[in-house]
Amino acid sequence: METDEEPRVLPFQVQFDKPLASQIKIAEWNPEKDLLAMVTEDSKIMLHRFNWQRLWTIAPGRCITSLCWRPDGKAIAVGLEDGTISLHDVENGKLLRSLKSHTVAVVCLNWEVDGWPLADDPCNFRTYEDRTSRFFPHAPRSPTMPGVVSGDTGLLEDGGDSYQELSDSSCQRFNILCSGDTNGSICFSIFGVFPVGEVNVHNFCVSLPFGDKQTTYSLSNASIYKVALSKDLCRLIVTCSGKLNANMAEARENLVDQYGVNGLHNLVLDTAIFSRRKNELHQLAQQASNIEELTEVIRASLSVMCKQWSDAMHAFHDKFDSLSTLIIDHAMDTSPQEEFLSLLFGARTSPPVHQFLVNSLGEAAVKRVAKVVCGAAKELQRIVLDHLQPAAEIIGFRMGELRGLSRWRARYLAIGLDEMLINNATEKSGMMLVQVERFMRVLSSVEQQFSNFFNWLLKCIKLLMQEPSDQLLPYNSELLVIFLKFLYDQDPVKQLLEHSEIDQDIDVGIETMQRVKDCVQFGGFSDSEYLQRTVAKEFQQMESCFKEAFRMPFATISRKILCEDLLPLFPILSSALMPVTVPMSISYFEDGSGSLPQASECGFVDYICFQVPSEACAKNANFIGITRGLMHDFGSLKSGYTSLETVLLSIPPGYQCVDLSLYKDSQIVMLLNETTDSSESAGNACMMIVQASELPFTSVSRSTCLDLWNLYKLKDSVVHVQLGNEKVRNIPHSVISPLAVSASRGVACVFAARKRALVYILDEDEEVADAE
Repeated sequence: METDEEPRVLPFQVQFDKPLASQIKIAEWNPEKDLLAMVTEDSKIMLHRFNWQRLWTIAPGRCITSLCWRPDGKAIAVGLEDGTISLHDVENGKLLRSLKSHTVAVVCLNWEVDGWPLADDPCNFRTYEDRTSRFFPHAPRSPTMPGVVSGDTGLLEDGGDSYQELSDSSCQRFNILCSGDTNGSICFSIFGVFPVGEVNVHNFCVSLPFGDKQTTYSLSNASIYKVALSKDLCRLIVTCSGKLNANMAEARENLVDQYGVNGLHNLVLDTAIFSRRKNELHQLAQQASNIEELTEVIRASLSVMCKQWSDAMHAFHDKFDSLSTLIIDHAMDTSPQEEFLSLLFGARTSPPVHQFLVNSLGEAAVKRVAKVVCGAAKELQRIVLDHLQPAAEIIGFRMGELRGLSRWRARYLAIGLDEMLINNATEKSGMMLVQVERFMRVLSSVEQQFSNFFNWLLKCIKLLMQEPSDQLLPYNSELLVIFLKFLYDQDPVKQLLEHSEIDQDIDVGIETMQRVKDCVQFGGFSDSEYLQRTVAKEFQQMESCFKEAFRMPFATISRKILCEDLLPLFPILSSALMPVTVPMSISYFEDGSGSLPQASECGFVDYICFQVPSEACAKNANFIGITRGLMHDFGSLKSGYTSLETVLLSIPPGYQCVDLSLYKDSQIVMLLNETTDSSESAGNACMMIVQASELPFTSVSRSTCLDLWNLYKLKDSVVHVQLGNEKVRNIPHSVISPLAVSASRGVACVFAARKRALVYILDEDEEVADAE
């Protein structure tokens, strides 16, 4: 018997229901690809494709506290408990860069790209092109220590190309990585690699109207929980916990009822400097970040070279120090150098020298030591030519570019590019090149003299053993004398490479110093003492000049990030309630309705969605609070008009919000657990989508209710959510946070309490035939 009944349709098609080996505490979808990054309870990062194929798993070895994708989806930023932010390659999870931006746990990250490319910016005065590639090949990598397995140093050996590719692509679009920590600090970095500013919410004092007067507010004991940078980079919305305090004198005068109650608050920071000066910052960050990367190449090169030469000299002295012992055993009051010189000038061979050359050393040992020492010298030359010198040359060129920019004071003084500091750093980079050339000359001379010494020793051993020596390489007697007098018990290569805590100047002749001063003065430089410094000391001074030059833009930008507005959300009356557990989401949507006139400036309006704790509002209430227009409210508030609007969603009885996320087109995805005692529905949950832009928002008067947002006054704006009227999908599991939603891909991943992951396609429905 046929029936005309159609299959039942369920919202949100189920794509997968997969078991998990460990519970998930953080999950984020890639903004450009069907990839899901998840952090397990034991702080491992797993990357899965949409079809649940695992691509890689890494374990940083420290507790992971936050996660964020770069806007192009090619890298992922990981915040750690010790304040470190590490960047990993999406292809294989390799560590690309690690920054110690904070001193405590990084609890939130937000990476936002400029809404308009530089070429499309109507205010763009010039599209910047990095000219370095025209004159130089690809930047060198850091050399690896012989015997070290790739990856043991933290930066994987073959990650250099990945970093270079990511660095180049990141410079095509200006972007800012924001990070917040539990001490109230917020850090900003361009391309995620160049720190450009830091502020602390404890240092902000916000003066806001209260009636016809002003009252100043500040926060204490604050901890950041969420940061969200606007699409035009002009505003940053910060959600933080802390104690709200009013200026006591102003509070008494204005009759402000402030008791310093802990609560959750929203701040609006003015970050317009990133938008106004994005061209200048783009150029500064591209040059400076590459300079810092090349500085690490030089540091690694010096470290590897120092280790290799030290090992070679240890092998040399391990064999030749025994000659001193033999001389003492024979009761002779001479030195090894004197004994060798006596042998060179044709005097009678002393017993200790004869015993040393024939018995202790021998031809085979001389050849082994010669191979070690001369091989190390050649390896040092290769490192200089392939790594250290190219890095120093590119640094010099990039500093020259920054020097030219610093002279455009009208543009670059506003971001802190100080001409004098850049000039000093540029000169130091030039001195570094001079030191590298000097080191190569010293190294070449030392290698030649060691080789000449070993050739002579081989000939001496052959003669002492009365064997033919015609096939041996010739030696130079003059070089041999110089070696024995000045190099046998000294090490100029080590002196140039090793950094000493004690400032030991290299002796330079008076005549040479005068000639250097004349050349320096003729060239327009100021440093005439570089010959007295070692390569390691020169590098230290160069790096110090770089830090000083780049610290000025950092401090300048930090001073220009100010707090515009402060909005208390709800009080936290119970110490048992931790704000970090409150479901919360911040996003920016295009204001197609035109309901907020102030949003027309950038075309976007901010939405802040959060669960209101029951103790913060009416008894037995179960609300979701939604505000919009906060980042546009400050300018309106000054003119007596407020654009801030809010609405309260009442969750259906028997359900509790587990997590929520703002979705595309002003929609809110909510994850609800059943809390009824009925055994029929125990352990079930549901996911629903609510269209936020269609809700009856109520304008909030800021001048009279700034004191800890009194939610009971907004009872007229409460909307009771009916499951039958919304797009709802039942879930046959009890669910937990996090809820991972991808607006660009239209998918959501829900995690069940019993270690399962369910992936739903939010834009598609599922046909389910009813059972007979």
